[in-house]
Amino acid sequence: MFRSQTEGRSRWSVLVLLALVAAAAGGWWAWGPGPRLDQPVVVQIPAGSSSWGIANQLQQAGVVHSAVGFAAWSLWPPRRLLKAGTYRFSGGQTVPAVFDMLASGRFYAVALVVPEGYNRFDIARELEQRGLASAQAFLAATASPAIIRDVDPAAVSLEGYLFPATYSIAPHTPVARIVAMMTDRFRQQLRDTSPPPAGGNIHAWLTLASLVEKETPVPSERAVIAGVFRNRLVKGWTLDCDPTVAYAALLADRYTGSLHKSDLAFPSPYNTYLNHGLPPGPIANPGAAALAAAAFPATTDYLFFVSDGHGAHRFARTMAEQEANIRLYRAALGGN
Repeated sequence: MFRSQTEGRSRWSVLVLLALVAAAAGGWWAWGPGPRLDQPVVVQIPAGSSSWGIANQLQQAGVVHSAVGFAAWSLWPPRRLLKAGTYRFSGGQTVPAVFDMLASGRFYAVALVVPEGYNRFDIARELEQRGLASAQAFLAATASPAIIRDVDPAAVSLEGYLFPATYSIAPHTPVARIVAMMTDRFRQQLRDTSPPPAGGNIHAWLTLASLVEKETPVPSERAVIAGVFRNRLVKGWTLDCDPTVAYAALLADRYTGSLHKSDLAFPSPYNTYLNHGLPPGPIANPGAAALAAAAFPATTDYLFFVSDGHGAHRFARTMAEQEANIRLYRAALGGN
């Protein structure tokens, strides 16, 4: 009888131990490291999702082993709300780690850098290459200046108002929201900087700044080039600005990456070799430095400038000086 009781207790102890081991194994499977992934996955949690709905979505995406395990963990005190948004998972994360990511709202976003001087076609290409939006959709959304009319009633598109900066953009962000982020940043720039000088207007200021931005990357030259353009405008001369010709060709879908003599004669309101005054609108999106140069051009008697072949420019007061500078430029290119 004594031996039988001992055997019974031993059998019961083994069963309890097995149950504890099974529970631990189940807990490890449900709440421990999730499945290994061949590549990171991006999960979009819609607004209004329930904990159970999120748990199922995470299991289907391969982020967690068990939807039941994740849902159970979400009931563990202190209970925390999970935030809707876009998340990126690399695999092998525990349920507590996944839960904390969603509860803390550590959203996934792509850093999109828009350099000074990018036009809307450049930005469209970058967005598509980063998988954030189709180029066609972005160009369609920026063709209309409606959302910036209150700032510039004369705007012909959103060119010039997509401020150069670094933007954090989550996958699946609507194109309209991406455009609004960029125009909002332009509005902020207007609030943070001095407005155009008295007698100026935002449309002309921004257009001139875009020409300056495209003509030179050299900080010390920006105000001087703005001064040259101002002098030519006062004299009633054409601006003869090559970047406007390139933009005219781009709008006509004929730009090949370099300018040809035929481009200088191409009929377009943006061709400043054929038309007097500023073009109809900006040809790119200028940064803060170009905006400042256009607002306060240098006082100078220069009327011409040409590349020195090394990234900067030579300036001239007369056509004779300009022709001499052109010869130096050709020499710097080896006579081509």
